[in-house]
Amino acid sequence: MNRFRIDLGYRGTDFHGWAKQPGLRTVQDAVESGLRRITGTEVATVVAGRTDAGVHARRQVVHIDLSAEAIAKLIGHSNRSAEVALLSRLRGVLSAGDFSDIVIHAAAEVPESFDARFSALWRSYQYRLADHRSFIDPLLTAVTPRHKGELDAEAMAAAASEVRGLHDFLPFCKPREGATTIRTLHELRVERDQDAVITIDLRADAFCHHMVRALVGGLIKVGSGNWAVTRPAELIAEADAGLSPDVPMFVTPAEGLVLTEVGYPAPEEYAARAAQTMARRDRE
Repeated sequence: MNRFRIDLGYRGTDFHGWAKQPGLRTVQDAVESGLRRITGTEVATVVAGRTDAGVHARRQVVHIDLSAEAIAKLIGHSNRSAEVALLSRLRGVLSAGDFSDIVIHAAAEVPESFDARFSALWRSYQYRLADHRSFIDPLLTAVTPRHKGELDAEAMAAAASEVRGLHDFLPFCKPREGATTIRTLHELRVERDQDAVITIDLRADAFCHHMVRALVGGLIKVGSGNWAVTRPAELIAEADAGLSPDVPMFVTPAEGLVLTEVGYPAPEEYAARAAQTMARRDRE
């Protein structure tokens, strides 16, 4: 079996998330259907980060394993490499199959030690939010939720600076049985762009369920004056101390969220990073 990395992006508006679900339009189902058509066999994808319904991805990463027979079918009678054939033909079948909202950026053969999920060092997201100060670009309304009134972006930025680091993000996660809510949040930055749209950039080793949109929701509470600047950090400090703050979680709309990038170590470190990540998950 030969392993390939596929870099792709998608507009999540009309998808019910990444993961396959019976009878629903999902990114995984579209990609795997395309792979089945061009290789003549079932091909399973392993993704760096599963996105929810309506969430977009600018740079998502998956890996697949192809047998020699599948590669021969993929290349056909051409003299193209497997990488070039995979990139070209997967783009073609997705476009022909009315999946123009998926873009295949690149395809490359990688060592067997590469794991799109477990070899990743970090994932980064951006959330876009317009308020009364923002210029509303008609080309971006579908991916930019609006907030009634004006938000204090400076207060939001101050609150964001206090919650970075290794913490228990339970107040901003939807817990899953057997999984930890402890994460390392490397970056949480709030700014206004040239159109005065508020952009919230986040980067972490991993994110638990709803963590990004709930953190953004907490910052909106700060920006609207409903929470003090110190409130998000106080809730996280309580969770770090082993308490379970009883605070309703405000999850922002999915359409403002984009997976922007996934970071990986050097190829010689793929296996070590995957082993480290899997060992941590086993301890969870």
